[in-house]
Amino acid sequence: MVNKDFCLSSYIAFRYIWRDDMDFAEGMHHELYQPLPDEERIPVKTAQDIDREVQRQFDELYSRYDSIGILLSGGMDSACLAAYLKPGSHAYTFTAKGTHVFNADEERAAAYCEKFGLQHHFVEISFDDYKQFTPTVMATKCAPVHSIEPQIYKAAMMAHDDGVQMMVVGESADLIFGGMDQLISREWLFDDFVKRYTFLDPQLVLTRPVDMSPLYERYRQGEHIDYMKFMDDVFAIESSSSYLNAFGTARMPYYDPYARLVMAEPLDLHRVRNGEPKYLMRQLYALKYPEREIPFKIPMPRPVNLIFEHWEGPARAEFRKDIPMHELTGNQKWQLWCAEQFLNQMEA
Repeated sequence: MVNKDFCLSSYIAFRYIWRDDMDFAEGMHHELYQPLPDEERIPVKTAQDIDREVQRQFDELYSRYDSIGILLSGGMDSACLAAYLKPGSHAYTFTAKGTHVFNADEERAAAYCEKFGLQHHFVEISFDDYKQFTPTVMATKCAPVHSIEPQIYKAAMMAHDDGVQMMVVGESADLIFGGMDQLISREWLFDDFVKRYTFLDPQLVLTRPVDMSPLYERYRQGEHIDYMKFMDDVFAIESSSSYLNAFGTARMPYYDPYARLVMAEPLDLHRVRNGEPKYLMRQLYALKYPEREIPFKIPMPRPVNLIFEHWEGPARAEFRKDIPMHELTGNQKWQLWCAEQFLNQMEA
């Protein structure tokens, strides 16, 4: 079914189109990532379990591929995966010339590469890259995209040129091992969670917004919400679909070892809420890097705050003229910019 208004509101609110039966236009169907069912995942209880099962997966990958690369940030998840790579493997870390956006990533990733003998490549990201690569990943997705997608696409193309046959990422660890500590920080009231999770309110920026509450209503529990189930369903699809599309557009296979795992015991929310998010991953990091302090969580940076600092906002009729641009974050401005670029591209 074609419903441009619904699709635009869904992207603005959730960064993806949550209904499979809704598309922006005829012949433009979007593909969503489908997580592996829990019953098909490998239960892990300890850091040693994770270590063993990830090693098994790498052994299998190396039986099929000669060259495996990695998207390497400064955080725990990709750092742990770097420990399983063979010396000489290629590692790719994002950077932005003339900014401090990626400083922590650059410094830590360089140390990880030195420890394991990896070839370290910096992937520079600029507004020119967004303008060059965003249309490409949008064309494949048939929808506006997350701001990480043009970055991943550029890295994947670099890896292809370096002869990498398979890229590994650690994207799923946050969701599986309790890394989304702000979103699971308390027992949310329904309305409070809706306000906290919605990336940008369609009513604030669109001239014909569509109510997105039916998605949240699926998880309502009286005055509260089953936020853990919501994260497992909604966030997993939104986040992983970005990787699926970016790598797919570059025709680069990718693999997330953490996506094949599941915690054998319920997540200890007390530990997560008292300073130990991803406590199993923290223990795995300590096994792989006993000489280093365990880093705090570092989401994949994007230089959107700097790039869109002075952007005045969209001009198309689908967007309100009174959007309070000064109140929006760089990521929210990206959504508006990307949505407008997609609408222009769709009509070209």
